[in-house]
Amino acid sequence: MSEKEFLYNLERKLWKSADKLRSSLDAAVYKHVVLGLIFLKYVSDAFEVRRKELEIEFRNPDSELYLGDDEKLIKEELEVRDYYTEKNVFWVPEIARWNYIQENIRLSIGAKLPDGREFKSAGKLIDDALEAIEKENPKLKRVLNKDYAKLQIEQSKLADLVDLISTIPFEHESLKAKDILGHVYEYFLGKFALAEGKGGGQFYTPKSIVNLIVEMIQPFKGKVYDPAMGSGGFFISSERFIEAHGGKIEDISIYGQESNPTTWRLAIMNMVIRGLDFNFGKEPADTFTKDQHPDLRADFVLANPPFNQKEEDWWSPSLENDKRWIYGTPPKNNANFAWMQHMLYHTAPNGVVGLVLANGSLSSTTGGEDTIRKKIVEADLVEAIVALPDKLFFNTGIPASIWILNKNKYQKGKTLFIDARRHTLNFVSMAL
Repeated sequence: MSEKEFLYNLERKLWKSADKLRSSLDAAVYKHVVLGLIFLKYVSDAFEVRRKELEIEFRNPDSELYLGDDEKLIKEELEVRDYYTEKNVFWVPEIARWNYIQENIRLSIGAKLPDGREFKSAGKLIDDALEAIEKENPKLKRVLNKDYAKLQIEQSKLADLVDLISTIPFEHESLKAKDILGHVYEYFLGKFALAEGKGGGQFYTPKSIVNLIVEMIQPFKGKVYDPAMGSGGFFISSERFIEAHGGKIEDISIYGQESNPTTWRLAIMNMVIRGLDFNFGKEPADTFTKDQHPDLRADFVLANPPFNQKEEDWWSPSLENDKRWIYGTPPKNNANFAWMQHMLYHTAPNGVVGLVLANGSLSSTTGGEDTIRKKIVEADLVEAIVALPDKLFFNTGIPASIWILNKNKYQKGKTLFIDARRHTLNFVSMAL
């Protein structure tokens, strides 16, 4: 089966799993339920893959790990944590393994122990599994949602959902398991954005745009920062880019910030399963009013911030004379140039910025935006502008462009304009 067919079939199954709960819970709640179970299924599958590899080695006379026919010893060695963590695989305690959950969740419905006590509820089984994984993997502390027992969900529906998620495959001949999980997250984020009525660019960045920006700024080495990181798509794409070009992922340091608690948690999960070192601040927080990295000066800044944010969505009186507004105070009714200046402020002297903004940012004059834009142009920071095709974003038809800003441009006084809508390139000098 091709990658395209595999992912299409996977998406259909995923949304079917969400539909199991849609009549009981609203989108803001059931996304936690579904995504938490999918994460649990993924880490358990990855654990079982490593477990099977170890068992083969333990039984192979040509292997350095050969243990002969001692079944008791093999069973004991399969429970040694270091064999898993050394390969960057989560250690999954027995009560958190998917087979254990699936086998026991049906028993929990209406059943009683010999002494008359009830089994753990289906929700409590899942909460305990997540608690055990978090305890064994400290980077996930306070990240996983362990509220299944508190939710008003029919136990049989939760058991049905577990059975359905059991059929989700994390194996494909040309796709890595962690990339399949990443696709799952991206797909659900897009769907949840529609279900919750989120604005364009707020919840999800199409992979094509992420990859294009990463290819353009080439974050090989140094500090990489995304102040509106969502679930961490830019960092994952950077990882793939570095690997594809023979670089070392250890050569970059990852910094990010996100205000939405769900996507902040997903970003952490995405980084942890990949073994990436990261700093996403102490908590999900507003980038403008609670900057988690005030002293950061990054070599590469990549972001798709929310488009055209209005005053009630971002402005605070505390921002009136903010030190980030080097090129002018942005208008309260549109945060486009607030995002741009925030990113420039956090860019190192030789750093590069790649960000997506609504096309209005190219020509707007409201609230002094033209003055801010002129100063940024006069500072010779704009290296390239890429006009993107329409209808790339969920739930919005707002046309957008990529801005590439460079504090140390190779060709001074020039800006590359790329009209990706017509696939033509024009290299022109920008009047300064």
